[in-house]
Amino acid sequence: MIIEKSSIRHAAKTSGISEEDLAIFFAEGIQQTYQPNEWLFQESTPRQWAGIILDGEVELVRGLHGSSRRIATMIAGSMISEGAFLDGDAHNSGAFTRNGATVWQIPVERIAAFREVKPELFYRIVSRVAVGINRRLRMLTRQLHDSKSGDVVMSGFRLEHDSLGMREISDDAYYGVQTTRAMENFAISGIFVRNFEHLIEGLAMVKKAAALTNHELGAINEARMQAICGACDELLEGKLHDHFTVDMFQGGAGTSTNMNTNEVIANRGLELMGYAKGEYQHLHPNDHVNCSQSTNDAYPTAIKLAVLLSARSLLRAMEELRHSLEMKAAEFSDVLKMGRTENQDAVPMTLGQEFNAYAVMIDSATKALDRAADEFLDINMGATAIGTGINSPPGYASLVTKRLAEVSGFPLRKARNLVEATQNAGTFVQMSATLKRAAVQISKICNDLRWMSSGPRCGLNEINLPPMQPGSSIMPGKVNPVIPELVNQICYQVMGYDNVVSMAAEASELELCMAEPIIAYDLLHGMMILKNGCVALTSRCVAGIEANRDICRGYVEKSIGLVTALVPVIGYEHSAAIAKEALKTGGSVYDLVLEKSLLSKEELDDILRPENMTDPREIPRK
Repeated sequence: MIIEKSSIRHAAKTSGISEEDLAIFFAEGIQQTYQPNEWLFQESTPRQWAGIILDGEVELVRGLHGSSRRIATMIAGSMISEGAFLDGDAHNSGAFTRNGATVWQIPVERIAAFREVKPELFYRIVSRVAVGINRRLRMLTRQLHDSKSGDVVMSGFRLEHDSLGMREISDDAYYGVQTTRAMENFAISGIFVRNFEHLIEGLAMVKKAAALTNHELGAINEARMQAICGACDELLEGKLHDHFTVDMFQGGAGTSTNMNTNEVIANRGLELMGYAKGEYQHLHPNDHVNCSQSTNDAYPTAIKLAVLLSARSLLRAMEELRHSLEMKAAEFSDVLKMGRTENQDAVPMTLGQEFNAYAVMIDSATKALDRAADEFLDINMGATAIGTGINSPPGYASLVTKRLAEVSGFPLRKARNLVEATQNAGTFVQMSATLKRAAVQISKICNDLRWMSSGPRCGLNEINLPPMQPGSSIMPGKVNPVIPELVNQICYQVMGYDNVVSMAAEASELELCMAEPIIAYDLLHGMMILKNGCVALTSRCVAGIEANRDICRGYVEKSIGLVTALVPVIGYEHSAAIAKEALKTGGSVYDLVLEKSLLSKEELDDILRPENMTDPREIPRK
């Protein structure tokens, strides 16, 4: 198919490229039609073609993670994806058409061939493409200035290379070429390593301990060790976390996160040594920061440290919740209410007993998490690639474990078998399952709080939860149990994460679990949201709960379940008759017992005293 001359003429006018040059260049292109709401290309994907819009409009947008922003609208005659002329870089924006569009395209393979066959013509086109891109940059700069969003510091660029080739890196960035590739390859969730400070702290601890050990064993000199340790100390102080830009969802079993760490530490270390970023001959991300390590021992060890750090915060929050429940148990120790089984009246108890049971649930979950955390003290540092310790000096594994224990403050232990520890993710499964157990128990408590506070006029209304916000956009005066509802949903998420962790750990094949990144995300995010949920539940709900004492006692007096407590005193036959009549007439068990003179009011009230109703005791039988 041959592109129409009118389209060539329109494109020449908008791009500044001569009609003759464009006609020659696009002679071997193809026409591609896109349907309404179809994407031409996605942000971060490799450039596959350059083209001219023949018909329709195309919108350029930025943002992959739920908040896209329109940059510009391209109309017929506009060149699109012309960056394919300049290099093999990825798209820095996405393009889609709302109403459909037709584009004349030439693939990057033909562009590369064209450069070899007709270089003069190719570079004439490239020069005009560069002018067009510069014009767009001026427009974006003006828009940025007009937005008055604050000062923007512009810096230069440096060239870095890896085994796949050379890349241009902004001099503002402490990360390097491998992180840049990972940012493009794994533009998935918008949730980056920088969102998990405990993981960055764990990585910094690992790299610092490795540097100390490598220096002690003669693998790196003192200047490099000091630079690495200095950069790690800054990370532990909370600095440079914004440069951990790799998505938590990633392939490579964590290699990209490890290299992100190595590059940030190397470039900051270079500055501490008096060199510029990227001068890796003096301090190299792989040769020095990653010395005697592999992702396969450094990354899971950092995850374990991050889990241990997260567990501290979670356990503190759970202890506060337990204490708050115990305080309520004491406050409600004299509030008589009906216990229920299968949502039916059972036998009397106190509201204090109910809340004390909740406190014990949290205590048991806390102890279980503490026990599960103990296994995280076994680490596989020194395993390197698969557990054999290749490329590490003799004695490294034991010494780096000792140094990491000193750096982290945790009593870490070298795993009994480094090959097993490198491939077995069972420890993560155990922690995830224990976290799920805590979530199940906390969610059960939230269910009960919602039931007991239901109404207030047409539900149980045994307790009042503190009102936190209006509950309806249409029903005035309605107040919902929003905090228990929030925590329920958090718990559901944690329960779901456990299933993912189990599947990811099971996916470990041969000598490595490739799915450790999703294990890290689910464990660390699950612990974070459960911790925050406990804080909210304690401060915004449990601490402000009030008992509706009269309503609770009224349910006891009216409940058929009360006769169970009377059986030892008035006998089974009388109790059954009272229950049957109460059900038939809707009368109160309390009143019927008095009417039939089965007990005096003093005797009945004595039986109904909370201390007599809720604990084993000697029963005065008739």
